[in-house]
Amino acid sequence: MTQEIPDALALVQTGSVGAATPDQVRAWRREIQRFLLQYEFGLREIDTKLSILRDEFLELHDYNPIEHVSSRVKSPESLLEKIARKGVSHDLDAVREHITDIAGIRVTCAFVSDVYRLFDLLTRQDDVTVQTVKDYIASPKANGYQSLHAIVTVPVFLSSGAVPVPVEVQFRTVAMDFWASLEHKIYYKYRRAVPTALIDELREAADTAAEMDARMERLHRQVRADTAHAEQR
Repeated sequence: MTQEIPDALALVQTGSVGAATPDQVRAWRREIQRFLLQYEFGLREIDTKLSILRDEFLELHDYNPIEHVSSRVKSPESLLEKIARKGVSHDLDAVREHITDIAGIRVTCAFVSDVYRLFDLLTRQDDVTVQTVKDYIASPKANGYQSLHAIVTVPVFLSSGAVPVPVEVQFRTVAMDFWASLEHKIYYKYRRAVPTALIDELREAADTAAEMDARMERLHRQVRADTAHAEQR
């Protein structure tokens, strides 16, 4: 990376991007875009693995454990904002080390058991390395948020060689996803200054969503047990 890139990043971090020359701005934007392209490839690798698991379940078990998959890579502007907020070094190797949610993929399942099953199947693959796991299903956040978060590293093979790319993978149920989406919209609407009464309502809604997940899981197991019993007759 040329010296122009750190200089331009420093200007962005201090809010003085207007002081950067056009060449500096173009240089750091090209470098960031190349950097982010690796994360796009990393997302494709994880998405392909999930697609294979989904297709296998459909073909062999006539069952799809995945309801929905969505993914995103941070924009250059969003990444630079986070670099500034966290005070990370301008060096892109440091950015890779300290900012682990540049690439993110969310897997939505119908049942909690499918969440853990897919997590296990994905992370047991030889070329997937687990960096960190945060199980907010077993231990929900204080506001009621539930999800299973994992930072995994997957190799991306470029013309210059293999690059280990970290990807944040979130597993959650439909109920958890609905609650998280609503909570995000409320906090955005109130610019994070949410009234206490609404916070309490959100916490109760999280409890209701968790209860629904537990009930649907019991129904799911009962249906599977009844089906297996009928097939044995």
